[in-house]
Amino acid sequence: MSQPCKRYLMYVAQNYSYAMLRPLQAAIREQGGEVRWFVEGNEADPGYIKPDETLLTSVAAVKQWRPDAVFVPGNVVPSFIPGIKVGVFHGFNAGKLNRRGREDHFEIRGCFDLYCTQGPDTTERFELLAAEHGFFRIAQTGWPALDPLFSPAADNPYLAPRDERPTVLMCSTFSRNLTCAPILYDKIKALAATGKWRWLIQFHPKMDPVIVEQYKQLQSEHLQFVETDNVLPLLQAADVMLCDTSSVLLMFLLQRKPVVTFRNQAPASHLLNVTEVEQVEAALEQALLRPAELMAEIEQYCQTIHPYTDGQSSQRVLAATNLLVEDGRAGLKPKPLNLLRQFKMRKKLGYWKL
Repeated sequence: MSQPCKRYLMYVAQNYSYAMLRPLQAAIREQGGEVRWFVEGNEADPGYIKPDETLLTSVAAVKQWRPDAVFVPGNVVPSFIPGIKVGVFHGFNAGKLNRRGREDHFEIRGCFDLYCTQGPDTTERFELLAAEHGFFRIAQTGWPALDPLFSPAADNPYLAPRDERPTVLMCSTFSRNLTCAPILYDKIKALAATGKWRWLIQFHPKMDPVIVEQYKQLQSEHLQFVETDNVLPLLQAADVMLCDTSSVLLMFLLQRKPVVTFRNQAPASHLLNVTEVEQVEAALEQALLRPAELMAEIEQYCQTIHPYTDGQSSQRVLAATNLLVEDGRAGLKPKPLNLLRQFKMRKKLGYWKL
């Protein structure tokens, strides 16, 4: 007698979650599993759901469907959603500190049964946390969001094969304390006007709309401003990145391409970090030369944060998840009640039933 296929819920809170979860959806479908989507709050647009995907529009519908596992590329998920809760992260550890002065990437909020880590540097820390707390497991799988990064699409809309100029991708975080976008605006405007490089600009979806509009006004034959739920084609299309402390820079590095950072919070030898506006142009020129010492540092760093280049991280996440689903959390302590956080999520979702 064949076992019934498993059910998996994709839990979306931001538009970037769609592209992060679709490689997992593809792996699930290959194994004959069922997938449904749920959108939390109003910061993610349900319009990104594709015709061949199914959206559950209420918590009641999710509970009726009863998923076996829930994949979350975010920090929290309600306990009243059924299924094993799997944290798959919305980015790499970029060294950002939260308001309590702690590294946000390693903040344990009591929501997850399983964390699927990206590489040794995060696995080691999470294994220590798992031993300390006792209510979740760790599996080093690589990051499913990157599977398509290692399988470039032929129809990338941001490639310009007839344009021989180097392509610079500028990305920036939205945090007022960390973002380089407002500080570098005049410099980017001046550099783009020279026409010596082709510019692609993409910001975090929470970026200040005033700054977004300023950069949109710079669009020309030399500069394109991009709003998208899938940053991977942009990463593939660029030769070098200009960034700040956004974790997207780590995804770019994994292609073994150099990154120039502006006032990065955690400068290191695998980055070309500058602290003054007038240093940006020279740093980009140096990065485009791909100096051997820098490229060796990048390679060593990539092996630490994400050693997988096979595009099979989704399959590893799915295998670890299925193991825990079948295990039923055996040997794990109960998760904390999180009464205040659960109350806030019930209020946000307008759901008060048990």
